[in-house]
Parts: sequence; structure tokens; C-alpha cells
Amino acid sequence: MPTVAFHTLGCKVNHYETEAIWQLFKDAGYDRTEYEQMADVYVINTCTVTNTGDKKSRQVIRRAIRKNPDGVICVTGCYAQTSPAEIMAIPGVDIVVGTQDRTKMLEYIEQYKNERQPINGVRNIMKTRVYEELDVPSFTDRTRASLKIQEGCNNFCTFCIIPWARGLMRSRDPKEVVAQAQQLVNAGYKEIVLTGIHTGGYGEDLKDYNLAMLLRDLEEQVVGLKRIRISSIEASQISDEVIDVLKNSTKVVRHLHIPIQSGSDTVLKRMRRKYTMAYFAERLVRLKEALPGLAITSDVIVGFPGETEEEFMETYNFIKEHQFSELHVFPYSKRTGTPAARMDDQVDEEIKNNRVHRLIELSDQLAKEYASKFENDVLEVIPEEPFKDESNSDLYVGYTDNYLKVVFPANEEMVGKLVKVKITKAGYPYNEGQFVKVMDENVLVEENIRLSS
Repeated sequence: MPTVAFHTLGCKVNHYETEAIWQLFKDAGYDRTEYEQMADVYVINTCTVTNTGDKKSRQVIRRAIRKNPDGVICVTGCYAQTSPAEIMAIPGVDIVVGTQDRTKMLEYIEQYKNERQPINGVRNIMKTRVYEELDVPSFTDRTRASLKIQEGCNNFCTFCIIPWARGLMRSRDPKEVVAQAQQLVNAGYKEIVLTGIHTGGYGEDLKDYNLAMLLRDLEEQVVGLKRIRISSIEASQISDEVIDVLKNSTKVVRHLHIPIQSGSDTVLKRMRRKYTMAYFAERLVRLKEALPGLAITSDVIVGFPGETEEEFMETYNFIKEHQFSELHVFPYSKRTGTPAARMDDQVDEEIKNNRVHRLIELSDQLAKEYASKFENDVLEVIPEEPFKDESNSDLYVGYTDNYLKVVFPANEEMVGKLVKVKITKAGYPYNEGQFVKVMDENVLVEENIRLSS
């Protein structure tokens, strides 16, 4: 049996697509091995979101070439899409495919074996208008399943290269989304994470259909689904209709990841973001009214070109006032080829690092404050894996619907199931809990109604 090994860099979408590419190889009779092992084919799924992403991608490509010089080296993903010539120039790379035409990879491999000539299969992504169907019936990770619902982005923020790597917004056919969700639930998954490049933009390119309608359809049509999580949604995409769906849903979780990037209107303008802070604030207030206890996590870029101490403090104070429950904080890094990389008054690294630390401290404090609201509450958790702690092997870790990480006594049998857990000690990065009971799969117990509500 021919063997294939994968290495994935970057985001959840890349991890999803690696699983999809593996399905294609599996159907063609391949066996999967670890990336550090000898394999006949190596597939490297690359990232290009930062210059470091490019560099790491090149390192991983070279590692495969050293491991098996006779293996077929196949490079795909975002860096492959934006810089195919750079990758083709690495001696030993055989096939380059971008962020589309992944289904052709196997033909290219056969063609390469016959002709022994490197193949560049990358074409202009900006001309693509149709979502490329790639099926993932199950995942190597067995507790949370990702479901990709859209591709591309039309925003062109000044710091971001992604529209050039992924093309313009295109949504997956809703019937396909519902069918794939059912397939995942049938494979045993209780929670589905809707993911994409610009997930909340789902439906912007469809006629008379949108994200709110998709959420309703998933809730009503997928039998056995317990939780729907949206991986990320922009403030501008949180319509009144979406809020209404969230308010009335029993399956969409009380957690939204809403990237803010900056809490200063002047910085947002330079970033070419599509909202003002007044609008963002109004949406947050509306959301928290509709969903008491809602966790809001976010991404922040610190030290964007020209960011003054005042602008930084606007961000800091906004986040503090609106009590986000956790932040992902990134120092701004220049991405070659983006307008922001060419802007004057780049912020000094030392100032950037200082601001990053201040925001991370705030994030830790807010995370603890948020978690403390749930001490002594009984919440539903899906145990994911044993807690990595030498002293005690019977502790497992999992997430509540509102994205609190909980460590509690459990066993292998409970992994992937919905269980009720009492939060005995709130904290961050994790909370301690006490197992209460496994939710009965077959009987709809009245306690199903959220105890915390």
C-alpha cells in the first residue's frame, strides 16, 4: 500500500482541509503515516498569514525532502496559492496546488510519477466563484467536528493577505452543509463548529438565504446534534435576525468569537475594518441581553502602524468595559504585499511588546472574572481527553457550551459524550469540576433544560 504523510500549518480551515485531502488519498488506497516517518507522498498544507508562516512552511517542506528524497513532495494551501514560484524554486518540490483543485492532487501525483517533471497546478483564485466541495465524514480528533461552510473573503483589510490566498467570498450549498452535519452526528459527534475563512459572511453571495437561516435549518433538520458553535463572526454580520436565532436556539452555544482587532475608530479606519466602536458596543449590549452569560472572545492586533498610546488605551478600556471573556493578542507584524506593511510610522517593537503584555494581563483578569460567575453552577461539558497531569490519571478536560475549560474526574467511556459537571472552583486557564451525571441519550430528561438558566 502506498503511504502518505501530512503536515498542516495555520488555521482551523487548513486542518479541516487536510482531513478532506486525506479522505481523497484514503479512497485511492493510501495508508496514512506520521510526518516524521518514511512516506511515499508528503503533503504540506501551508500558511501565509504572516511572513513567519511562509518561513515555517519552507522549513517543513525541506524537512520532508531530507526525510525521503525519493518521495513525492506535494505542497498546497495559502502560501502555495500566493507564491507558487517561490515554492517551485525549492529543489525537491514536485507538485504545487493552491487553495483550490485539491481533488486533482492524485492525478498530478500519477502524472509526476510518469513524467518526473515538477507540476505547478496553481491558477488565479480571484476568478473562482464556486465553493469547492470536499467531504469530511469524520476527524482524527473525536470530540469536536469542524464543518466548513464558506470560503474566501471580500474585506481586504489593510493588514491581511488572505483574500489573495483564498479568493472572494463563496458559500457552500446549504443542503450540503446540512447533509454533512448529519453525517458527522451519525459518526458520533455531539458538537459541530461552523468554520470558514470569513464564517459569519455565509450567504452574502446566495440569493434569499443567510447565516441565520442556516443556523435554523441545522437546528431543525440535523437529528441528534447537541451543540452548534460558530468559529468566528464579524460584528457587522451580527444582524438582528442572527441575534433572534441565538436567543431562541437550544443548540447554538453561549459563546461567540467576534474579532475586534482594535477598539479605536481611527485605527479601525486605517485597518479598513467595516464597523465603528459605537456599532460594536451596541451589538454587544444586544447580544448580552439576548443571551445572559454569553462568553465573548476576540482577536486584537496591538501596535498597528501609527497606533498611539491614546488609541491603544481606547482599545484597552473598551475591552475592559465590555468584559470580553478571553483575548487572542497579536503584536502587529508586517505582511509583505499588504498596504499596512508600506505604511509610515511603524510602531517600535518594545512599545508593541509592552502593550501586548498589558492586554494579556487584562485578558487573564477578565477570564477569571467571567469564570467566577459560574462557580457552583452545573454545566454541560463534553470531555475531550485526559488532563495532562502526572499525579492523577483519572482527570479529563473538556469545554462547557460557554467555552470554559473544565478539568474533572471522568473516564475514557465519557469522551465525546455530554455530561453534567458542577464547577467547584472557577479559575483560568481551567476550572475544576465535579462529575454529576451523563446526559441520558435516549430519554429526554427534564433537566436537559439548562440548569444554569
